[in-house]
Amino acid sequence: MKLLHFLLRSAVLLCLLSVLGMAVQSNAPAPAQKKSYSPRAQERITRAVRHELLMLPNYGEAFDHIAFKLQGYDVILLGQVVQATLKSDAEHAVKHIEGVERVVNNIEILPPSGGDDRLRQRLFRAIYGYGPLQHYGVGSNRPIHIIVNRGHVTLEGVVLSQGDKNLAGMRANGVPGAFSVTNNLVVEHPQSNHKRQGG
Repeated sequence: MKLLHFLLRSAVLLCLLSVLGMAVQSNAPAPAQKKSYSPRAQERITRAVRHELLMLPNYGEAFDHIAFKLQGYDVILLGQVVQATLKSDAEHAVKHIEGVERVVNNIEILPPSGGDDRLRQRLFRAIYGYGPLQHYGVGSNRPIHIIVNRGHVTLEGVVLSQGDKNLAGMRANGVPGAFSVTNNLVVEHPQSNHKRQGG
């Protein structure tokens, strides 16, 4: 009989503990969710960040590439630059934009190298000095960015057609001293180009 009472009391106690546990869980605060921009705010921030980066006084050269992405209320800066000051200038320009809470600066400063500097000049002439691509050299902000890191070349930026992307890659591959060429150029309107080429 005593054993039966003990078992009943234990069962009641376990039930109470489990109910209390559920109550505590339901009253516990939900895990904090990462805030994010509304679509309209995201568009405004994206435009503002892009504008500020394009307005950087030392960002007219073809040898730097700065990109960014939004993560919640943070702006993540990416890319590679030759001048160390350009990295800090980019961060300073972006962090004052309304709505930006934090800037994570992941821009890489390329190591100084006389060999890389000479290769940059040869690549610049090969791409921007080539007739069919010369129109990309008009204006202060050149859309084809030539990134050189220890002899390895990466093309970044935006071109108007797949043909221009292929031409830039072929011109870069033909420059002596380039160990490798990675063509990351983006075609601005691939669908419209395809339609034009297809008639």
